[in-house]
Amino acid sequence: MEFDTIAAVSTALGEGAIGIVRLSGDEAISIADKIYKGKKPLKEVASHTIVYGHLIDPKTNDRVEEAMVSILRAPKTFTREDVVEINCHGGIMSVNRVLQLVLTNGARLAEPGEFTKRAFLNGRIDLSQAEGVMDLIRAKTDKAMSIALNQVEGRLSKKITVLRQALLETVANVEVNIDYPEYDAETMTHDLLKTKADFVIGEIEKLLQTAEQGKIVREGLSTVIIGRPNVGKSSLLNSLVHENKAIVTDIPGTTRDVIEEYVNVRGVPLKLVDTAGIRETEDIVEKIGVERSRQVLKEAELILLVLNYGDELTKEDEALFEAVEMMNVIVIVNKTDQEKKIDLEKVKS
Repeated sequence: MEFDTIAAVSTALGEGAIGIVRLSGDEAISIADKIYKGKKPLKEVASHTIVYGHLIDPKTNDRVEEAMVSILRAPKTFTREDVVEINCHGGIMSVNRVLQLVLTNGARLAEPGEFTKRAFLNGRIDLSQAEGVMDLIRAKTDKAMSIALNQVEGRLSKKITVLRQALLETVANVEVNIDYPEYDAETMTHDLLKTKADFVIGEIEKLLQTAEQGKIVREGLSTVIIGRPNVGKSSLLNSLVHENKAIVTDIPGTTRDVIEEYVNVRGVPLKLVDTAGIRETEDIVEKIGVERSRQVLKEAELILLVLNYGDELTKEDEALFEAVEMMNVIVIVNKTDQEKKIDLEKVKS
């Protein structure tokens, strides 16, 4: 199974102008040839060429689809195997029909990520570049896409290679000093060893420090909006996403479930979570919402704690301050058009 010919749909399923079915493996071109009808067989087509023709069912000789077929011969492909890309019409039925035709004529359905796995196994990319491919696909902002693209191009790999080479050279010098002291090699003193080791450690620590930032840019910050009922949490969510996502009324306890939405802030995706107002309540439905709010609060990376400018601080507000004491919190004082009753100095303290 490791190196048989695999096939999968490379474009997102749905209605579109074009859908692509990709094959990779030693038999990719011969399998595609079984179902292709054009001016000449695909095995005679030059590498990195796209040709026009029709796809037929070999069993019935019925015409199935009109297609443009790309031929990419090893080793100058993503997987370093022969690759065929069949460009057909993008409807769900059309793409699935072409895929089934390919599978019934000798290909195997690829597992998730198997094309990238083959690229790694065949030495086309390393593990950090393989991770970058998935990050590039899942990027939610321009900044996330830029970081993923750098990783795919091997920028992280090059840095690690430089550090590895520095360590290998140091070890080689130590071994030369021990085994061949008569040669004119760099003398490896304790201080010189420590200097070189400290340099490598320092560079690795810099890379580790950027890992957390990369995770945030890649996956986004889980940002939970909390506060008492009717302080304007849902209004804040709607304002940030520029859409009436949550219902807003003057009645306390309108939001009874957790509402999630992504928003892009300077290239960093925030996964905004609007929660039910946290308070003691006898309403069964609202009580479930409050419990869910407490649950997402525990998993949050950033808290937006909303207070009402026109209300004095209550015991419920103070309980919320205690709940988020050791977390990353931005306190938002809302409804500043009302008469001031809140003690801002107490809020700051």
